[in-house]
Amino acid sequence: MLLPTIGIESMSNPKSPKRAQPTRNLLLSKMLPADRELVEAHLKEIELPLRTKLEKRQKRVEFIYFIDSGVASVVGNGNGEVEVGIIGRDGATGLSVVLAGDRANHDTYMQVAGTGRRLTAEDFRNVMSSSTTLTNTMLRYANGFLVQVTQTATANACGTIPQRLARWLLMVQDRVETEAIPLTHEFLAIMLAVNRPGVTLALKALEDRATISQRRGSLTIVDRAALEMIAGHIYETGRF
Repeated sequence: MLLPTIGIESMSNPKSPKRAQPTRNLLLSKMLPADRELVEAHLKEIELPLRTKLEKRQKRVEFIYFIDSGVASVVGNGNGEVEVGIIGRDGATGLSVVLAGDRANHDTYMQVAGTGRRLTAEDFRNVMSSSTTLTNTMLRYANGFLVQVTQTATANACGTIPQRLARWLLMVQDRVETEAIPLTHEFLAIMLAVNRPGVTLALKALEDRATISQRRGSLTIVDRAALEMIAGHIYETGRF
């Protein structure tokens, strides 16, 4: 399932040159060709193993990562860790830089290993300053990500644990495009801000309804349509 990309297309000039071939990263693929060239001139490919730290809370942002595969978690820290947003091939890190800051507000690390490309925060500021349309595209994406964060807070406040788990699994699958998702109960407890016994019970509830199957270290979505029904109104694909 491809994530919708509402909004960015409307910024394109119908008389602009033919787009370059699409990349794995949807945010890059929806940029105007000239803007994409500006960014890609500085990008370097990088492997992103599990737990790779992309940003550290209250530390200066050194790189902007455009993710091609895998999923990164943006994690808030209070009395404990809780996920506030996810980034896959739909987007990029470094929103504090987009919004004229220089330090990360949260930790961001890979929760599903993958690949991506990165450029320095300094290079990214320079290319944004040279293109109003690129800046507008990134601001539109930042707004979409903030919507996702708000939806996550609402889901955590209003949804049952099985609903929240179903929503989270759907959002991850939207970004990795596979039925099998590598994860642990410990990781899920952080993602959903619940204790591990709560995660175990929620997983069993979904498995009993034949929506998922489990084995050590991974989970497979068996019936996506049923999972969407369980998640109900709290599931949003996340748009930019």
